[in-house]
Amino acid sequence: MREGTAHLIRREDYTAPAYWIRTVDLTFELDPVKTLVINRMQIERNADQPVQPLRLHGEDITVTRVLVNGESVSFRTEDGQLVIDTLPDAPFSLEIRNICAPDKNTKLSGLYQSGGGLFTQCEAEGFRRITYFLDRPDVMAVYTVTMRASKADYPVLLSNGNLVEYGDLDRGRHFAKWHDPFPKPSYLFALVAADLVAREQHIRTRAGKNHLLQVYVRRGDLEKTEHAMNSLIASVVWDEARFKLPLDLERFMIVAVGDFNMGAMENKGLNIFNTKFVLATPATATDVDYAGIESVVGHEYFHNWTGNRITCRDWFQLSLKEGLTVFRDQEFSMDMAGSATARAVKRIEDVRQLRQIQFPEDAGSMAHPVRPDSYVEINNFYTATVYEKGAEVVRMMQTLVGRDGFARGMTLYFERFDGQAVTCDDFAQSIADANPDSELARQLPQFKRWYSQAGTPRLGSRGRFDAPSRTYTLSLEQSALPSPGQADKEPCVIPVAMGLVGRDGRAIPLQLEGEAAPVGTERVLVLNQARNFYTFVNVDVEPVPSLLRGFSAPVVLNDHLADADLLTLLQHDPDPFNRWEAGQRLALNRLLAAIGSDTPLELDAAFTDALRAVLRHPELDAAFKDLTLTLPSETYLAEQLPVVDPQKVHAVRESMKLQLAQALRDDWAWAFDHHQVAGGYSPDAVSSGKRALVNLSLSMLCLASAADGDTVWPGRAYQRFKDAGNMTDRLGALGALTASHAELAEPALERFHALFKGDALVIDKWFALQASTPEKDGRVFARAKQLLKHPDFSLKNPNRARSLISALCMNNPAAFHRADAAGYVFWADRIIELDSINPQLAARMARVMDRWSALAEPYRAAAHTALQRVAAKADLSNDVREIIGRALQQA
Repeated sequence: MREGTAHLIRREDYTAPAYWIRTVDLTFELDPVKTLVINRMQIERNADQPVQPLRLHGEDITVTRVLVNGESVSFRTEDGQLVIDTLPDAPFSLEIRNICAPDKNTKLSGLYQSGGGLFTQCEAEGFRRITYFLDRPDVMAVYTVTMRASKADYPVLLSNGNLVEYGDLDRGRHFAKWHDPFPKPSYLFALVAADLVAREQHIRTRAGKNHLLQVYVRRGDLEKTEHAMNSLIASVVWDEARFKLPLDLERFMIVAVGDFNMGAMENKGLNIFNTKFVLATPATATDVDYAGIESVVGHEYFHNWTGNRITCRDWFQLSLKEGLTVFRDQEFSMDMAGSATARAVKRIEDVRQLRQIQFPEDAGSMAHPVRPDSYVEINNFYTATVYEKGAEVVRMMQTLVGRDGFARGMTLYFERFDGQAVTCDDFAQSIADANPDSELARQLPQFKRWYSQAGTPRLGSRGRFDAPSRTYTLSLEQSALPSPGQADKEPCVIPVAMGLVGRDGRAIPLQLEGEAAPVGTERVLVLNQARNFYTFVNVDVEPVPSLLRGFSAPVVLNDHLADADLLTLLQHDPDPFNRWEAGQRLALNRLLAAIGSDTPLELDAAFTDALRAVLRHPELDAAFKDLTLTLPSETYLAEQLPVVDPQKVHAVRESMKLQLAQALRDDWAWAFDHHQVAGGYSPDAVSSGKRALVNLSLSMLCLASAADGDTVWPGRAYQRFKDAGNMTDRLGALGALTASHAELAEPALERFHALFKGDALVIDKWFALQASTPEKDGRVFARAKQLLKHPDFSLKNPNRARSLISALCMNNPAAFHRADAAGYVFWADRIIELDSINPQLAARMARVMDRWSALAEPYRAAAHTALQRVAAKADLSNDVREIIGRALQQA
């Protein structure tokens, strides 16, 4: 699409469709070069809308016939739409025949070819690339789908719902007919025609019904599907137990495909997944991969109710399904983790991800509310704000009404809206109405500012202890920075889970002024004003406030705590999240001080001793130790700075890491030896935590060895790499060698590639590891450029493109932000090249420049030049043009 043809779509302009499509009968004559689609629809006018022409969306398809009630009808095409002016007043049938070309579809949206099979991806607006339709989420229809294809080329034919009929045809062809009894929007349509095999499991749910679960993969991958199937079974059981939401179809299918723009897609009854989130064996997948599969399988299955049975009225309401379902998959993963500590580790990981990705988004050129007000290309708003921040909004609702109250609200939500397309307001109202005496119900209009205001609120606090009166007064104050289109912000409702901790570690009973007795040692304060004061009585000793426990609200906290206070929390806080947070804050304070100074960083004994105490603590879980001893990332550090010098941030962080490696060398060696996992591989939380700590320890030991020329630990790392019985250990040892730039890294990388050259997902790891290695003397950037020429690299496969380009540009700031601007030239070249192949993928990679205006010189000017170069491409897609245009508005 050429410059100037895109138009802005605004939420305030929403109107209901002029027509309803009630049933859809699709017939596909499948062929990779020329697929014929016969689309028969039963349509009726929407009596609430003025009489007007029928406008159907279509893109890159060729129409051959249009019939109304079996008779030819005149039509025209206008702005990418098929327009029929004259239609009956009564309900009518509309038949459209059109042709599409899956083999030419490199956008991977609509019907496309991958690995010899045919697959679909229709969210958000891919269905219009298959046939003409009212391609919007508030048009929900019942679908019947018949597919005809070569039996030899496409022995498996799948679509949504239940299999009605199948059989052989002449000339070596066969057919399958599927019917989905539940109305759904077009974005949930799915079709698969491929040579696949399936792992099958019959289950009987609590409701007493039998169901067939199937995980389809290409031949040769069946042994890699056990964990995905186990995760699916666990998801079905969990949703029925936690929310009383049963599986509602005879069968539920997952299909893995190697070419996919996203992680997975929740098409009704036929989920299509990126292979990354299905395939796993101990030899080929890490603990992180296993956890990701469990989470994503859960997420897509949970969409069956929160997204499919109830969907969003328009795309501005995307967080209605995505924020809620991310919350549900987070709760699922925490429940599956088991112990309280393992749940806390999962929460820490989720918050770290939020801060790493969503907080910068809130501060950048693409900042938008959880419920956006406008967009040019909806694919650009599948963001961390809509997903992860949206999940935090739902979590705050649960905090305000309680776990049982939230379950009641979910029940009411489904009673009111099952089978409908609704809004974020409808969901919030349901939770509040089910809990009329809750803080959420009392403050719902103000709470909903979380949906309408962009940016990350700032929460400030100060405490004053008065010994004579035995009182402690806590002040809480909120503010918000301007964001694009929103200069002024109003106060939000912020639930602040908190406690008071004595310096001896004692949890202090909490009794507010005016209360007859304490209410425990932890409570939730609800801040709904710009500033408020809370006075606690009967406080015998000066406490340390522990605020925002469990990260009870997505805000930036400034509690003005001194080092001594943070050390107390690190040692004693009963809340694991705030204990971890105290350790991160201690490191962050030192890192930021060094970045803002010309004096080299020198770690103090109090800090190193505190981390040593965590590392050697006899009761803390290994996973918690690993998280606490991992320094804040360079990206997170950059977000704390008004002006960012990426090279200085990198140098200071690397200096702290090296000093910790050296100061705790004996402790790292102890941790490495004492946390080995014996026996067979299991991805359980305890074993995964031990492996994570061992890998961190080995990395630090190799780093210390590189500084003093010792060869023992690099040698041990290489031996561990060769002998490893699972991918987590092998990749951890390889990462220790590459991160320390050890001589043995090169032969290890060559050996790794030789071992796994036939496994695409493992080779993705090989590319990503090299591109994300900490930069040293420009070596990493030079290697990344060379890897572009590697015979295994291709821009056409999203996983492979991400493994190199995203790993370098998004995950390796020091390698990307170069004084000679070569990183920006590399980025611009790839965005321009990729935009012609897959605009959606190109737009996601373009987001690395969202915060370019915060860079110090010479980086800022060079980044601006690169942005202008991309913007100058005459045929730039809407996807990329929106991202680049908004970034340039910061100039």
